[in-house]
Amino acid sequence: MQKTSVIQSKKEIKTTSQNKAKAMIFLRHHLHEGLKIEYLTIKDPQVLWSNLKERYDHQKTVILPKACYDLLHLTLQDFKSVSEYNSAMFRITSQLKLRGEQITDEEMLEKTYYTFHANNVVLQTQYREKRFKKYSELISFLLVVRKITSY
Repeated sequence: MQKTSVIQSKKEIKTTSQNKAKAMIFLRHHLHEGLKIEYLTIKDPQVLWSNLKERYDHQKTVILPKACYDLLHLTLQDFKSVSEYNSAMFRITSQLKLRGEQITDEEMLEKTYYTFHANNVVLQTQYREKRFKKYSELISFLLVVRKITSY
């Protein structure tokens, strides 16, 4: 069974003018304003898609090494809040997942424990002893602890 779509890179499919127009509307709707202006003269969705792919496809090869580097150097102590650290962790893991790398909760937990400041080895041990199964549980706990200790 063959899937049909307006934009398909390997097989040509005859499309109606109406379908091409719908595809262009969809693509243009999701483009950044600057790109809309830059590609304003292109009327064929296949050509627009090919141009964008050619322009940005290399990003995949750039994202993975940078995300690996960022994860390697991510430390809880570098952030003013647990929320900022959590956002950075999710940004990095999302980039890794985009490239097909799977990051487990266990790996995220270990990364977070490992990044505790050397002066907080006791805290690190206490958190490990709680045996969190999910990264989100640890982050929630850290947020509560920070809130309580800031009063």
